[in-house]
Amino acid sequence: MADEIINRIANSKLITFDLEDYYPIGKRILFDIKDWLYEGLVLREKEFRKKALEHHWKQYKNCFVALNCSTDAIVPAWAYMLLATYLEPYAIKTIIGDLNALETSIYQEIIAKLDVAQFKDKPIIIKGCSNKPIPDNAYIQLTTKLKPVAKSIMYGEACSSVTLFKKQKT
Repeated sequence: MADEIINRIANSKLITFDLEDYYPIGKRILFDIKDWLYEGLVLREKEFRKKALEHHWKQYKNCFVALNCSTDAIVPAWAYMLLATYLEPYAIKTIIGDLNALETSIYQEIIAKLDVAQFKDKPIIIKGCSNKPIPDNAYIQLTTKLKPVAKSIMYGEACSSVTLFKKQKT
């Protein structure tokens, strides 16, 4: 049958890598400490410690938490460290920063642990569109991790991709 339509993408050796497949389950929370500061600007140790002691920490069970101060207050490092000690039994991960920094940190760990041996000398396409908040840094980290082993790396969808890297033929 000469008019048969052949799906070359389905038949190719191209491996699609979707960072969304690695998105860990868990609520993301931005913990703004400004309400724990006097007039949102001054950290008073005794009052801060009291609020930390009385706070309901169990609500952060299985959550990813970004500690932040949305005002221009100067917050000493120990304050965030103190909060981290209370969060440690409950939160999956705690960082200082915003939600984007939190996602970046989560993906740094995920990509660092990836075994990329299975991608040796294979053409890879890193899927571009996702429904979850994949940080841009994760795409860079993944590309950097895959480059030493991959035959080629592309970005986008199989039907419309951008070539990022091709291994030189030796």
